[in-house]
Parts: sequence; structure tokens; C-alpha cells
Amino acid sequence: MRAGNLAFREGRCEEAINCYSRANSIKPCDPVILGNRSAAYIRFGKYLMQRPASSSENRPLNGLDPTTHAELALKDAEKLISVRSNAVKPYMLKAGALILLEKYEMARDVILSGLQVDPFSNSLRISLQKLESIQGSLMGRRNHGRPERSDEFDCTLCLKLLYEPITTPCGHSFCQSCLFQSMDRGNKCPLCRTVLFIGPRSCSISVTLNNIIQKNFPVEYAERKSEHESLTSFGVDLMPLFVMEVVIPCQRFPLHIFEPRYRLMVRRIMEGSHRMGMVIVDPTTGSLADFACEVEITECEPLPDGRFYLEIESRRRFRIIRSWDQDGYRVAEIEWVQDIIPPEGTIEREELLELTSNAAEHTRSWIRRAKDAAQYDQRKLEKLHNLESMMPSVRDPEGFSFWLATLSNLRPQDRLELLRIRDTKERIKRGLIFLKTDQGCRMQ
Repeated sequence: MRAGNLAFREGRCEEAINCYSRANSIKPCDPVILGNRSAAYIRFGKYLMQRPASSSENRPLNGLDPTTHAELALKDAEKLISVRSNAVKPYMLKAGALILLEKYEMARDVILSGLQVDPFSNSLRISLQKLESIQGSLMGRRNHGRPERSDEFDCTLCLKLLYEPITTPCGHSFCQSCLFQSMDRGNKCPLCRTVLFIGPRSCSISVTLNNIIQKNFPVEYAERKSEHESLTSFGVDLMPLFVMEVVIPCQRFPLHIFEPRYRLMVRRIMEGSHRMGMVIVDPTTGSLADFACEVEITECEPLPDGRFYLEIESRRRFRIIRSWDQDGYRVAEIEWVQDIIPPEGTIEREELLELTSNAAEHTRSWIRRAKDAAQYDQRKLEKLHNLESMMPSVRDPEGFSFWLATLSNLRPQDRLELLRIRDTKERIKRGLIFLKTDQGCRMQ
């Protein structure tokens, strides 16, 4: 605590924040610690906002975001108010954080609330005067008119208004998505060809430039936002496609993404639903197969050079109605496909459930024998455990029928045929036949 106070007095705000955070972990929600840390966040946020652009010319400054520090200061101030609502300081701190966030009306309300606690507080009165001066200055700027739209606010790659802009160390600004799409093919600035040592995880959006654009060109900004969301949030009947292999439901596997077009697709997917379709080129027709499977990205590890390492789980199958090219990868209009399942309470439904239960018992016996045979092979054992963990309930015959097929080393054409079948009984019978063959018994 003392070390934090000393660092704060000497202007070493980062060090002070770290000291106060350590003290808070020892003594959580202590009013003095919360107040001091909030004040340190505010001072550091003001420093970052006033920092000249030239300060990053010789050394890149990453992760320093005044908005983040203001939000952290606000969080501490709100906690402080909850434990010391009868003191002036918490209201001063909360108002200061809100002013940094440019939420002036909310800051005014907080100051007025503080004056109800202590009507004679000079510090609150001075803060209110300063706030009114800031608001008056902003009103004067608004009355003077908005700046005219010029190409200095355009991205030189897409030639549209900058959206989520990133300013590179060499001083050029681009849309975030445009810059990283360009860097999928090289690590140089698209304008001056300076080598850039930045990536999605080490480069943040220019908050100041983004705020200027959003406030001065609200209509065009809204259009750009809508356009961006249409690329990342696909409708229920649209699906981005990864053309590689036939996948059936109830599978789990790793995937390495290195092609530029699929890097772009994965970045967009991870901003949206985390889902895509996996499809194969049908060797009999030379075009995309008519059936495919939806997969969900359960883990995504971006690598320093822009590649991705993914963990995938397959979900539902669908039929492709039509497909087209979008920025190098395929997108399809789809319809979801399900088996024709007999209704509850019918003889056919009971027969299907009985078949599923019998197949499940047979499969469990097969897995036990396979584990015994592979007891000295750790890789095969791990694969068997993973397969067993994906087994659906026997009350879900359709899901079980696909899982049963994952136990066999089927050819792509056989898996594609299973996607097309809408008869659950037929798929379970085929799965049992595959399991009894030598091909099905080999765990590779």
C-alpha cells in the first residue's frame, strides 16, 4: 500500500496500480485501496489520452487503452460508493471516470448526487464548473458544424469509410479486417511496404480515430457496421464452407488453417457464430457435394504468423441449395436435414428404440474389446476414450446412428451416402455391418 502511494505521488501510475491490485487481493473491497486505485486509473487514463502520437514512433505502445483504464476506474468507484455512500471522494472518482468515457450527462448526475451528500463541497462544485465548461466547448464545436467527409477517413484498401481502424507503427490507417486480410499474404504495410510485427492479438483498434469517425459520420458508420455484421453473422439459412472432407455428426478432431482465404473466413466466423460447414468435392460430379455437415469451433488458437489451430466438433447435416464465392471462400444457401422418425408411442418408434439399445450394447462390447487389445498403445486408447465420450443417448436414435458410423474407417463416398440417408434404421444397420468388417475393427 505504501509502495503504491509513493509510486502514485511520483507519477508512476502503472506501478501504483499493480501495488494497489496486490493489496486488494489481500484485503478485498478496502475503501482506501479502491479509492487510490481508481484515482491511479484515472490519472493514467488522462496521460494516455494526452499522449502525443509521436511517442509511438520509436517504440510501439501496445495494450494501452485509455477507455479500458477509465472503465476500471469507474468499476472501483462504484464499489467505493456502495461501501461509503456518505463520503464525497467516491462521487468525485466516479464523475472523473465518466468524464474520461465522455459520458458527460451521467457525470453531471453523479456530481449532483455528491452535492446532496455534502452541499458545501468545494471539490464537487469545482468539478461541476469544469464539466459545464467542457460541455459548453463541445456544444460550440457542434454548432460550428461537422467536418466535411474527405478521403482521409477512407481505408485505402477497400476505399470505404474506415471501420474499426488500426494505425500501423508506420503511421497508416486501415480497417482492421482489411489490414489482416492483406497480411495473410505478407507482413508488410500495404502502402509503404514497411515490415509490420503486429497481429490480431497484439494490435488494438485506434479508439480516438474510431470515436471521431463514429461521431462525425454516424450514417455512413452505421452502414459500414451493418455491412461488417453481414459478413460475420450469417443468417440461419447461410453457411460459410470449408472445402476439404466429408464430415458426419458426432465427430471431434483438430484442424490446421493456413490458406489466406480460410484465415479470413475463420476470423469472421470467430466474430459470429463459431460455426461453418465442411464439404467435399464429389468425385463423381467434380463439383461440391450436395450434402455437408455443420461444425462448431470449440477451441481456436491463433498462431503468431496468422495461421489458426482449431478444435472442431461436428453438429448437424444440411443440404446445399446453391453456393457462391465470397472473398475467396465458398458460402452456401442451405436447408437443414433430419431423419424421418416415427412418432412417439407408435410400434415403429418402439422398434427403432429397441434396435438402438441393442446396437448400443453391441458397440459397448466392441469398445471394451478394442480397449483390451490396445492397452499398451496410448494413442489408440485415447482415441477410443474420445469416441466413447461422444456417444449420444439411445433416446436419440438419429444421433446414435451417426456416432456409430464414426467408429469405422469409412471411405469419403460411404460417409457422404450416410449424410444422404434419412432412414435411421438403415444407417444403424449399415453402421453395425461396417463395425463387423476388418476395416471397421482397425483403429488407426
